[in-house]
Amino acid sequence: MIQSKFKKWQPKVKPNPLISFIFILLSLSKAFAVNMNNITENLPTNQYNLLAFENVINRFGTPNQMRMFDSYQNQKFNPFFDNGAWHGFLLPDKPENYAAFTGPMVIAQEYSVFLSEQLEQLQLIDLKSNKKINLADAEIKSYTLPGELHLKYQLNSFSIDLALYFISNRTAIISTTINNSSNANLNLALIWSGELLSKWDNKKQVAQAHQQWSPTISASANNVTFNFNRVQSTWELLLADNAQYQINRSIPAETMLTAETNSYKSKAKVTVLAQQQLTITTTQSYFHNEQEAKAEKIKIDKALSSPDQFITKSKQRWQKYLDGLLVNQNNKQNLIQHNSLTQQRVAVKALETLIGNWRSPAGNIKHDGITPSVTARWFNGLWAWDSWKHVYAIANLAPELARNNVLAMFDYQISANDKLRPQDKGMIIDAVFYNKDETRDDIGGNWNERNTKPPLASWAIWKIYQSTGDIAFIEALFPKLIQYHKWWYRNRDHNKNGLVEYGATKHPLHNNEQDQLTFEVHYNTTNQHKNIDLSNCKTLSTHQFKCAGEQLYQQVIQDGHYTKLDIGAQHGAAWESGMDNAARFGFITEKQLKVYAKNRYNNDIKRAQKDWQVRFFENRDSANKLLGYSINQESVELNSYLALEKHLLAKMARLLNNETLASQLDKSAEVLKQRINQCFYDQHSGYYYDLKITETPTTNTDVCQGELLTYRGKGPEGWSPLWANIADIDKAERVVASMLDEKEFNTVIPLGTAALTNPAYHADIYWRGRVWLDQFYFGIVALKNYGKNVQANELLTKLYKNAEGLSSDQAIRENYNPETGAVQGATNFSWSAAHLLMLYQEALVSDSVSQ
Repeated sequence: MIQSKFKKWQPKVKPNPLISFIFILLSLSKAFAVNMNNITENLPTNQYNLLAFENVINRFGTPNQMRMFDSYQNQKFNPFFDNGAWHGFLLPDKPENYAAFTGPMVIAQEYSVFLSEQLEQLQLIDLKSNKKINLADAEIKSYTLPGELHLKYQLNSFSIDLALYFISNRTAIISTTINNSSNANLNLALIWSGELLSKWDNKKQVAQAHQQWSPTISASANNVTFNFNRVQSTWELLLADNAQYQINRSIPAETMLTAETNSYKSKAKVTVLAQQQLTITTTQSYFHNEQEAKAEKIKIDKALSSPDQFITKSKQRWQKYLDGLLVNQNNKQNLIQHNSLTQQRVAVKALETLIGNWRSPAGNIKHDGITPSVTARWFNGLWAWDSWKHVYAIANLAPELARNNVLAMFDYQISANDKLRPQDKGMIIDAVFYNKDETRDDIGGNWNERNTKPPLASWAIWKIYQSTGDIAFIEALFPKLIQYHKWWYRNRDHNKNGLVEYGATKHPLHNNEQDQLTFEVHYNTTNQHKNIDLSNCKTLSTHQFKCAGEQLYQQVIQDGHYTKLDIGAQHGAAWESGMDNAARFGFITEKQLKVYAKNRYNNDIKRAQKDWQVRFFENRDSANKLLGYSINQESVELNSYLALEKHLLAKMARLLNNETLASQLDKSAEVLKQRINQCFYDQHSGYYYDLKITETPTTNTDVCQGELLTYRGKGPEGWSPLWANIADIDKAERVVASMLDEKEFNTVIPLGTAALTNPAYHADIYWRGRVWLDQFYFGIVALKNYGKNVQANELLTKLYKNAEGLSSDQAIRENYNPETGAVQGATNFSWSAAHLLMLYQEALVSDSVSQ
């Protein structure tokens, strides 16, 4: 957006008339109508103008407390992060904050917090008149470009331009240029100032919220440093001793410190000759510890003495990203010619989101990777499923980052000699953070080994190969992928029939030290549990017990008089699917259950409850040692993923000249394809569902044993065989009919996580209604795989038209309301951005999307 103070600003780069017209439209409008078939907004073939991508994300804002949460616990505003750095900046939205990039926001190991309204605000005093220069009187333009922040102030006789770029994974550079357009020398006093925020949130001061908090300030002629002490608040703020924030300048200044307010003022005098300009360079760096600061010092010194080469390198990096996105993609039809300006701006917004969520190695994160969201409270780590999607999306735009993101997850692939879980050899853990968790003798709370995530690693790695031709990377990862693939069949196929279930690992939150399954059971009255011996359970409160043991667990389920049953392994299994509280895993509200009971069982709640209660089976090895747990249902989309993975592993094996293994994998993939169509499809409703199984191992792997969970409703798992391109054509036709039915999935924003007819559907429940763009993307690919290109494009049009803020400057969100298009969940969300890039590069360009 162009701020209200903007009057007569003329850009230095003069665009052609068409671009000027587009730029005016962008400046005056917050949203753009979308027509997928309309290409009248196109820029000239094989070229684009950077000005067309101003302010694709609204980065204006001034924080006044360290934590500024919305209702979804997102930090307010959308700071600019880049190059893997752990700190980011905003543009000022108030006159009192002019001539400063506001913030910064820093990631204190695992949590994003604002440090200041601004840490380096510039004030100017005209030494001739000894008066402060009021920048509010200037012609002002504040804006972003991909990889850049800009502040421009035009006064009568001179102008001030501030530009910010990230030159490393720890340092941003700020170029402040004073351009004297008058015929007289300009003598100025420059005063920089900054102060740490004292408020934690809207209720507490920082010192009240975190008693360990006691920062100090130090300064030298060219430097101001904010030094932080150790803070260990597992769920809010984590800092090591000697964490620090540094400001370094290319000119010396006299600095006065005020310890009581954690503030400073630095003053320098300069002369800008007539009709000349003067540029002052500043760097701002955030370090987790003193070792990082020492390692960065040489780079900072070079940047202050020769800034242009560092700024040029940053611009070239972003030029490469944009060229890969907008100009040419694997020799397909030129994207700049095919897609509308609106689509291009959404794609660039998605790119900025992914790069902004890129974190460089720190703590226990050993390689660069893309986190889910820098502004969401819990999301400053690396998740497996998220990572595979992020990697796939950027493989052709930032291949080195893609490779590193893969390695960041495989750094913690479980080995046979792991001290905690050797039984999980080959597994990729769910989430990697700066700190490990208590089971690994660390202080982190977000690190997670309770489960893995769906097996899309091969899909992502094969995309890297397709984009780069890097056979060496395939060669290095192939044995690890084979180990991971085998882990699923060893640890998650309870009845050994070749159809796999989601589950949970052996973990203190799932079992006790005697390897007994743990659970909590709640009753309303003594009469409800009179037939169950709970004497060995721990009493939590009246009629609420924490229990252990498979036998007691089975008795509680069989009796069925409980009001609530909470099983740790159930949460792990749901997380393992990535669809945390989906209906198919037994999640339904009490109100919905009553409606279900009325419609299906004439108000018999007990019978209804049994339909929605999941069970867990212990998986043990030949020596009867506990491996982990399986949920009592074989998953249609998990097995579809594994069928696709077998196919991709076969391609990798051939690439590595192992035809024998490739043939075995292809044969196994074909068998699994047939089993998926045989065992997971319901002829009556024309849809694929999970299959409920019993604990008894099967003796005939050619027969489908179990009950299709049709009564838990339809979800996006039903189109996964179409995405994997393994569904029989006649079955696919009927699934497509459900996807396109306005009474099922074809809502205002289509392809939500539960059909409107699902008994557990709710438009505002995480995985029981909301539209997630990964499942939307899988659905679009599914349609195109079976020749439904027109229908796929119609659904794409609805997404771009109806998703709140998608085509304006609002942040990309975690998910969307299927009935209204309202934004929901995390802001600046990476896997939504990743799938928008996939849609832009694939579905909007070609008539089919191949695996």
